[in-house]
Amino acid sequence: MSAFVVVIGHGPDLEAPEGAATLLRTLGADVRTLDLWEEGNALFATEGAQARAIVIEAGDRPDLAVAALRAVRKTPELAETPAIVAVTPRQIARVDPASGFDDFIVMPCTPSELYARIRQLEWKRSEFSTEERVKIGQLVVDRAAHEVLVDGRPIPLTAKEFALLAFLAQHRGRVFSRESLLARVWGASYEGGPRTVDIHVRRLRMKLGEAFPLETLRGAGYKLRTPTSRAQDAAAEEADASTNRAGEDDGD
Repeated sequence: MSAFVVVIGHGPDLEAPEGAATLLRTLGADVRTLDLWEEGNALFATEGAQARAIVIEAGDRPDLAVAALRAVRKTPELAETPAIVAVTPRQIARVDPASGFDDFIVMPCTPSELYARIRQLEWKRSEFSTEERVKIGQLVVDRAAHEVLVDGRPIPLTAKEFALLAFLAQHRGRVFSRESLLARVWGASYEGGPRTVDIHVRRLRMKLGEAFPLETLRGAGYKLRTPTSRAQDAAAEEADASTNRAGEDDGD
């Protein structure tokens, strides 16, 4: 699978010697560039291509970078890709934490600093599973240590909250009914009802926030989603929308 970094900026400046694209290429990174407002679909002409990160060069216009990020997020393959905004020193105060970017960097910078920030974002969004630890994005569930971390910060959970989270994390991507979760986590001898599962799910959502990507499926139960499944669902939704639009056009 081909993995690359997307660098977005003003066309004539994208290949500047001090620009992000040039800096990353000096380290051997695969870089693909887009002009501001250019659609991202062309980046994925190669089958199996995957974006590691998005770097948007804002210069003195962080507001344009925010608009450009929203535009490129419409490409399903980039909907969940971590993004960095590159700004000049005098624009640091204008970087809005709610802008949608995962990080920012002050330009000019060294190639190693920019690459290190990309690697850090990849770690935060990554997932892995071993017998003892499961990582899904920001969330790490350590069964051996009986510990839960969000962005490296420990989150205190009750024994049953931990057991429910550990079970869902180990079987992420699968749908479980309330009755099934009750039997698997609380045991067949437990006399409480399915409402117990809902209460514990609500508590986990309150404690873990957006780091807990649990989906409620009406009439079916719960599914812990992964970053990969969210991107796939976004692509499927876009494909369905395109089909619907085509059908409407045929009917005109």
